[in-house]
Amino acid sequence: MSILVTGGAGFIGSHLLDRLTEADPEPHGQIVCLDNFDGYYSPDVKRANIEGALASGKVVLVEGDIRDAELCRSVFERHDVQSVVHLAARAGVRPSIEDPATYVEVNCAGTVNLLEAARQSGRVARFIFGSSSSVYGVNSKVPFSEEDPVGQPISPYAATKRAGELLCHVYYELYGIPMVCLRFFTVHGPRQRPDLAIHKFTRLIADDKPIPVYGDGTSRRDYTYCSDVVAGIVAALESPRLGRDFQIINLGNSEPVELQRLIEMIEGCLGKQARIKWLPDQPGDVPITYADISKARRLLGYRPSVPIGKGVAEFVEWFKRTYGTA
Repeated sequence: MSILVTGGAGFIGSHLLDRLTEADPEPHGQIVCLDNFDGYYSPDVKRANIEGALASGKVVLVEGDIRDAELCRSVFERHDVQSVVHLAARAGVRPSIEDPATYVEVNCAGTVNLLEAARQSGRVARFIFGSSSSVYGVNSKVPFSEEDPVGQPISPYAATKRAGELLCHVYYELYGIPMVCLRFFTVHGPRQRPDLAIHKFTRLIADDKPIPVYGDGTSRRDYTYCSDVVAGIVAALESPRLGRDFQIINLGNSEPVELQRLIEMIEGCLGKQARIKWLPDQPGDVPITYADISKARRLLGYRPSVPIGKGVAEFVEWFKRTYGTA
């Protein structure tokens, strides 16, 4: 019996592997990490992310791409996969506008390959799909509830994540595979992708370079610390309250923070002032994300515990250790 984590060498996936390997005895059996180490950002960074998990002896690494249907089938067969946490995806709102075809190929076709492999194996007890708050689009009703309409995405990335949710629902309805779609809200912390705001701003401020700020700095995001998101994923794997049905659940911090305030936090942690390069609003960006987490509390016992100030401070300390920045 195994749990398969796709995209396991990435930011959230590697933290999940660490959490799963800490369990003693391991409740999920063998842990299989499937990752293609693509060049979206440095493959060496991703390999470093999972050094500790691999050293535990509890993780089997399979290098491969979810776009390879035969590979997906063989992983399920060889490792007797019974739980799936599907985090592999081409990420990022702005890059998806430049290359929508790749986003559809990876996020939609790749997801179908995994769902087909799960169907063919006939042994999957729970399939968890990593979705995104981007599916809410420009939503004037806050906080965002799982019951809100999500039929108007404003980026190819958001559209592929919504498509992934719908595909999961199809496979639940047709084949009875229990599904949980978790909508992540702006996850941050150590190992964060270098293109995301907190990482990018920290690096540029540390190097005395200007940071790009789109719009007037008043956009707000529901920044959610990686350990809180991982706790939600593990609860989704284990919670008996979910049953064997289909669920969509928000995982956020439920405390939106203005971009200008975020920059001030990073400045304080680095002891340096940011040089801001003001730029026009970017297509695909939304003015606010804000999670209603009442469903997560009810079904998963989810209680985010890391406030944004503490999370930013921990990220900056990790950044200094990792990159040798004074």
